Amino acid sequence: MDHRSLGTALSLFITHPSSPGSPLFLPEGTHIVQKLQDFLRAQYLMFGIQEVITPVIYKESLWARSGHWENYKDDMFTVTGRGAEGSKDPKLEIGEDEQYGLKPMNCPGHCLMFQSQKRSYRDLPIRYADFSPLHRNEISGSLSGLTRLRRFHQDDGHIFCRPGQVEQEIKATLDFVKMVYRVFDLGSYRLVLSTRPETGFIGKEEEWNRAEEQLKEALKSSKVNFETNEGDGAFYGPKIDIVLTDSNGKEHQTATIQLDFQLPQRFGLQYHSPAPEHETQGISTTDAKLMSQVGMVTPVIIHRAILGSLERFLALLIERYQGHWPFWLSPRQLIILTVGDDPQVNKHAMETARKLATPHFLQHIPRNLESRSFAVHTDFSDRSIAKKLLDARKKRYNLICIIGKKNVECRTLDLSFYGQSNSTESWKAIEEVQPGSSGPVQELAKNNHRNAPNVRMTRAKCSELMSYLCEKWL
Repeated sequence: MDHRSLGTALSLFITHPSSPGSPLFLPEGTHIVQKLQDFLRAQYLMFGIQEVITPVIYKESLWARSGHWENYKDDMFTVTGRGAEGSKDPKLEIGEDEQYGLKPMNCPGHCLMFQSQKRSYRDLPIRYADFSPLHRNEISGSLSGLTRLRRFHQDDGHIFCRPGQVEQEIKATLDFVKMVYRVFDLGSYRLVLSTRPETGFIGKEEEWNRAEEQLKEALKSSKVNFETNEGDGAFYGPKIDIVLTDSNGKEHQTATIQLDFQLPQRFGLQYHSPAPEHETQGISTTDAKLMSQVGMVTPVIIHRAILGSLERFLALLIERYQGHWPFWLSPRQLIILTVGDDPQVNKHAMETARKLATPHFLQHIPRNLESRSFAVHTDFSDRSIAKKLLDARKKRYNLICIIGKKNVECRTLDLSFYGQSNSTESWKAIEEVQPGSSGPVQELAKNNHRNAPNVRMTRAKCSELMSYLCEKWL
């Protein structure tokens, strides 16, 4: 099914004509988006990345300074601020009557952050990441589900580095991409190097040539295959795009790595360094005389996004998994179904749901920030167990747990992993947590109810299994 149909069927998001190209994420869709962000945040420490928060709106003068107003204005939303009538009233604060623009990208704001302090060569590289919403005034005919939007979120990042650090930073970013895409099991992807446009670019041709050569060297040293797309670079620099193919055979650009010599110059970004002439060329030296000379050097910016638009990436995941989400990402990880309407069964099921959802709930109030929680739901309705099972399967719960009188007496759970996207690996996880789970001893669980679950375990073992599935990205 198409991600738009599945998004509606699974209650992930809706759209509305009052805000075209801007999806409204329902709780379960929001859960997945936040999990994607949390997943990336968990990797940031390993890659030396710091997350920042920046404004959504800036004055026209900033966009003019960055080059966006000249080269990107038609794709931006402009906003008129209070008192902005186009006049240059001398009584007003400078720039008070300017137009504003909603940001289509984060780079100017990150440049202001770099510029806010004196920098030394010892401080670099500085790596910022930003999940702020972006706005691009796409034509209405190009809008499509979650893949082409006017408002979206991007795991946008900018690396401010020394010229001699460019290659190693690009290689590290390519390693980041490789690791992330392996976790999501999205199959192969293409790497495309896009070079200087024929027109509409900023900067000198020799700077572009040098930037393109550095990207090529980084790709070659990473030993990855890539294609070249002549003339399709951004207006400020060449780029490497990661291109995935959806279930309909349509290609989507997701991750991107862009090299930029222009923006640092436009913002006058600088850092102190010994041997500044060598530093500018990315050449290291130990010559004492050269090292005694200290001067200012302009850094290089690497624009990077690992998932790209989170909404577009989510569309690809929806179509890839068809609602059978990996357990760690799922908004419907486990549901508890009760047999009959016995008060003791319902009480035991409610206690089980609470303890599985928040394993350390009773020990920490308020809960520790590092405490793990799970999306555990319940069905205490008076419907037959067969109907409850069918409904749970339609809703694609990863794990379905049945609790009846015998389970209360034996303090066990009957568990199915029907909704798990990778049954082979899931069985391995179950065997790791509870050896012998696939053996004859579990046949008892299969005979309790029609279409019943196929593993019996204690609540503690179930909790251990849920944590294990998350740790193994299953």
